[in-house]
Amino acid sequence: MSTFDPTTNPHRRFNPLTNEHVLVSPHRNRRPWLGQTELPQAITLPDYDDKCYLCPGNTRMNGQKNPDYAQTFTFENDFAAILQGPTPAAPVSLHPLMTSEPVHGACDVLMFHPRHDLTLARMSIKDIEFIISDWIRIYRMRGSQPGIEYVQIFENKGTMMGCSNPHPHGQVWSLSAVPTIPAQELRSMKKYALSSGALSEAPRRADGNACLLCEYAHAESKMISNEGRVVISNDHWLALVPWWATWPFEILALPYRRHIEAISDLSDEERNALANILSRLTRRYDNLFSCSFAYSMGIHQRPVPRNGVPIIPESDINFAHLHIHFDPPLLRSSSVRKFLVGFELMAESQRDLTPEQAAQRLRQCSEVHYLDHADR
Repeated sequence: MSTFDPTTNPHRRFNPLTNEHVLVSPHRNRRPWLGQTELPQAITLPDYDDKCYLCPGNTRMNGQKNPDYAQTFTFENDFAAILQGPTPAAPVSLHPLMTSEPVHGACDVLMFHPRHDLTLARMSIKDIEFIISDWIRIYRMRGSQPGIEYVQIFENKGTMMGCSNPHPHGQVWSLSAVPTIPAQELRSMKKYALSSGALSEAPRRADGNACLLCEYAHAESKMISNEGRVVISNDHWLALVPWWATWPFEILALPYRRHIEAISDLSDEERNALANILSRLTRRYDNLFSCSFAYSMGIHQRPVPRNGVPIIPESDINFAHLHIHFDPPLLRSSSVRKFLVGFELMAESQRDLTPEQAAQRLRQCSEVHYLDHADR
C-alpha cells in the first residue's frame, strides 16, 4: 500500500471552530481553467475623487456632507441592513418550522483614511493604529447600548467581494442577537474549555480552563516555519493559514502570548503589534499576484465588552478568544478566483491546494509592496 501524501492525496480536515469539514484536493489545482476571469481592481485611483460619497468634504446620498477629516471618520450607514429599535413584535408563527424574531441595532461605516487611493497595504503603521483605536471605540460604544448582544467589525475589499466603493473603509454592524457563525464558534470554544484538559504550555483562561485557540496558536507557533502554516508573526500575534482553511489563501490572525477576549483588552504594545501584522500581511497579499488583493476580513471576539455586563459563567460569550479572519477569493492569479458552488454549496467546503502550500507561497512574498518596487 502506498504512503499517504497530503500534497497529492485527497483528504478531509476538521474545523473545530465551526464543527465542519473541508475537503482538500491538492491535485485539482492543475486542472485547466476556461471559466470566468475577474478584472483586477484599479491601482491608479486618484487620491481624491469628487464623485466619491466617502471622500472628505463630499456629499453623501442622503444629503449629508462629510467633514474634511484628516485621519478616520465614522457615520451611521445611510442604507443600514439593521435599524434602530424598538422593533414591533414578530407575528405569531403559522407553523413551528416557520418562525421569525425581530432584530434591531445599528450599522456604522468607518473611513480608514481620507485618501481615496489607499488600502491597508499602502498605509503607515500609525494610520492602521488609528483604525484599531476606532474599532475599539465603536465596539465599546455599541456593545454598551441596551439590547445590543453582538458587535461585528468587518471589511470587504475589492469588487469581487461586493465592495461598492474603493475608498478605504470598513463596517461595524451591531445586533440584538448573536449571529450564526460567531455563535457556533463560541459554542465550540465553550465545549472545548469545559471538556478538554490542557495539552501544552499554552496560555490558559482566567478560570484555569484550556482555550481552544490558545492551544491551537501555541501548537502552530512550535512548527518549523518551512513546514508549518504560520506566515508571519511578532512578539504578540500570529498570522497563519489555518489547518482547516476553506479559501485558498485564508488567514487566521490571533494573539498567542496570553488569552485575550476582545480588542478592548489589548495593551498598547499588543495594539501596535496588531497594526504591524495587518500591514505586513496585506502587503504580502498584494504581492502574491501583484494586484490589490481582494478579501473579506472580520473580527471575532467577545460579543460585547465586559463593561457593565453581568458575568454569567455558563454563558457562551464568556469563552471567546480574539481572532481575525481573512477570507480572500483569489486562487491562481489576479483574475482567477475560487468559487464556492456545486459541491461546496450542496455538500461541504473544498479547496484546491493544501494550507501548507498556501502558507509557503505567502511566506515567499516580500513585505515591500510591489508598487514601491515599481517606483524605484
